[in-house]
Amino acid sequence: MTSKRIALYPCSPNTVRGTSTKISASKDKVVYANGKTVIIRDLKNAALSTAFSGHAYNATVARFSPSGFYCASADITGTVKIWDTIGEDQSVKGEYKVLSGKVNDLAWDGESKRIVAVGDGREKFGHAFLADSGSSTGQISGHSKVINAVSIRYQRPFRAATASDDNSIVFHQGVPFKYDKTIRTHTKFVQDVQFGPSGDHFASVGSDSKIFLYDGKTGETVAELTDNPHKGTIMSCSWSPDSKSFFTTSLDCTVRLWDIEARKSLQAWTVGSGVPNQQVGGVWSGISDLVSLSMSGDLNIFDTRTGDKPTRILQAPQKAITAASSTSSSTFFAGSADGRVLSYDVNSTSPSDAVQLVGGTLHTSLVSGMATASSGKVFTTGYDDHVREIEGYAYTPASIPSLSQPKSVAVASDETVFVAGITSVEAIRNNQRVFELKPSYAPSVVGAGGIVVAVGGEDKRVHVHTWNGNTLTEKLVLPESEGTITALAVSSDGALIVQGNSAGKIALYHSQSGEAIPTRWDWHAARISSLAFFPATSSPPTHVVSGSLDTNLYVWSLENISKRVLIKGAGPGGINCVIWLGDARVTDGKKTGRILSAGADGCARVWEVELPGK
Repeated sequence: MTSKRIALYPCSPNTVRGTSTKISASKDKVVYANGKTVIIRDLKNAALSTAFSGHAYNATVARFSPSGFYCASADITGTVKIWDTIGEDQSVKGEYKVLSGKVNDLAWDGESKRIVAVGDGREKFGHAFLADSGSSTGQISGHSKVINAVSIRYQRPFRAATASDDNSIVFHQGVPFKYDKTIRTHTKFVQDVQFGPSGDHFASVGSDSKIFLYDGKTGETVAELTDNPHKGTIMSCSWSPDSKSFFTTSLDCTVRLWDIEARKSLQAWTVGSGVPNQQVGGVWSGISDLVSLSMSGDLNIFDTRTGDKPTRILQAPQKAITAASSTSSSTFFAGSADGRVLSYDVNSTSPSDAVQLVGGTLHTSLVSGMATASSGKVFTTGYDDHVREIEGYAYTPASIPSLSQPKSVAVASDETVFVAGITSVEAIRNNQRVFELKPSYAPSVVGAGGIVVAVGGEDKRVHVHTWNGNTLTEKLVLPESEGTITALAVSSDGALIVQGNSAGKIALYHSQSGEAIPTRWDWHAARISSLAFFPATSSPPTHVVSGSLDTNLYVWSLENISKRVLIKGAGPGGINCVIWLGDARVTDGKKTGRILSAGADGCARVWEVELPGK
């Protein structure tokens, strides 16, 4: 049985207020960190992005080598990993512990042989080493506080510049790298420093809203750029490939392009207002794409040849995806831990159209549940204790407060929405609560199909109800499970119920009789987080997909209980939701199905799986 990933929709870069976020580019791709994941994002087609999950701790920065064949990424423990960006296996070339604290920035030399890592540490704030062996290639010294940024001159003789919270820049001779001079042009924290590709100049920016230009060989200060300055902390600068200009991003929500010869501002773009639109990072990609990063995680792409607005804005979740639901064979919605909901279109190749933020009033905290009605409406629940409704690609004004914090949501065939809260189960129709149930147990998950509504509880049991349009009537209680019921699905005709628990075990039952169907579906090693029948909208179902905290995804056959397909490591950090996209299709003469998996790393992955048969 085979499976392959056909799309990966990445998460956005992680941002911290008042802190510069480093992003790097190679041709039409940018690389950045979010959590333990390093993302290589394709700016032309988001689905072609890739993710590296080799860090055991939260990654802080990633930089492409000048050759583009390797990437160096670092984490909060001071570990740097160098890995292959071309091969599918992303083999790690080297792993080195370079600092005792967090690494804030990395820089490669022009030969892709040497790396300087800087950040926080007890003995030192920077380390220069060879990418192949990890052996030292000089000393980074001269600072008394955390180093925020580093850049290496690509040409010989090599030079390195480091920028620090001690308001200074230290210029190093190389190789081996050694202290040359301290530059004290800034009066506040220095946030970024970058050499131009030609090596003739380097620029620095800082919290004092100032921009300085220096000679690339000697480190002498050449000029301060004072024409039409930023009005807030400048977080990053990045050079054009021809070294004739560079652009800066600032907390005043603006991006400015500067001419080196004229020492003037050529162009300025304003990206909204308020904290979410503060610009905390930027990189020049390709010939004419200026990529800036908003505090909200949005990547804004500007073209120097066009107007005063971004040519496109790339959006994605910044936190873990906690709920998802499909609306067609090619479109689905996903909600994240920060309350944002995004729509995805698998068939779209446009990076800005493939993933879009849903409009209207969003949840203010974690999206705990999502379900699609037969009419196409999508209902969501959040930890802000509200049930909301999406029509088209925007939330409607309609919302209703829940009786208790909602943990799960399901929609019956008559479009009644059932919400399982920590103390209640409620039925909502046309934005009105039509029924509420106060069970003796604490509900944990709800599922609906036909007239059957199943409620899983922390009492380790599933309570099966029937719905007559007005009242829930408990019909039977399924046998006690080994753990709390954490996932539940009811087939579209209401005939079958599949349940998963906190011990990683899955059980299948007839809903009418409560009779168990022998399965031995106990291959997961941790909590079952999501279950779904296939086909999703027609009966009888032929397969079940399960996702778990153990990062694995299984497709189980109902026609032959012993047949299964495993996708190992389908969701680094743990899978939170799995859904089927459309019905079965024939690929290369084999019957296949498409599955969406999403979870802790904020990425949405689409899989093509050969369906296990008889």
